[in-house]
Amino acid sequence: MKFAAHVLVFGALLSVPVRSFAQPGEEAKTKQKQKTPEVQAFRIFNPETMAKPAAGYSHVAVVNGGKIVYIAGQVAIDRSGMLVGKDDFPAQVKQVFENLKSAVEAAGGTFHDVIKLNYYCAASVDPSQILAVREIRDKYVNTANPPTSTFVVVQRLVRPEWLLEVDAVAVVKK
Repeated sequence: MKFAAHVLVFGALLSVPVRSFAQPGEEAKTKQKQKTPEVQAFRIFNPETMAKPAAGYSHVAVVNGGKIVYIAGQVAIDRSGMLVGKDDFPAQVKQVFENLKSAVEAAGGTFHDVIKLNYYCAASVDPSQILAVREIRDKYVNTANPPTSTFVVVQRLVRPEWLLEVDAVAVVKK
C-alpha cells in the first residue's frame, strides 16, 4: 500500500489506502536504485601524455554536469619534464599549446572546445616576439570564433627559464 485515495461516500470524505500494482520485482529495483551511489560531480587527473606536476596541483579538472574542463597553467615542459626551447620564445609557445592540446584531448575534447585562455608572459620577452603567440595560437583554436583571453606581463614565472604560461577553460560535449 503506497498511496491513499480520497473518496466521497454519502457526503463524508474518506481516506482509503490504494494498493500498488507494480510488476513483481519492480519495488525491489526501485529500492536498489535508491541505494546506488551518485556519480561524482567532477574528476581531477593528470594525463599520462604530460609531465607529472611537481608541486601539489593537477593539470585537468572535469565537471561532469556540464563537462567544463579547467586546465592548469602550462609551460614549455615536454612529457618527460624537460624544458623545450631555452631562450627560444616561439619554441616555448608551441610546446605550451601542445600541452594544452594534450590536456583538452585527455578530457575528451578538442582545442575548438576551449572557451578561455589566460596568458602570463615574462617581462624579459622582447615585445616584438609577442606576435608569435597569436601566430602559433591560430594553428590550434577556432579562428572564426576564438576563445576569450587575457594576456598579462609578469616580472617572471616560477622558473626564470620559462617565458610563457597559459591556462585554459574548455566546455566539452557530453
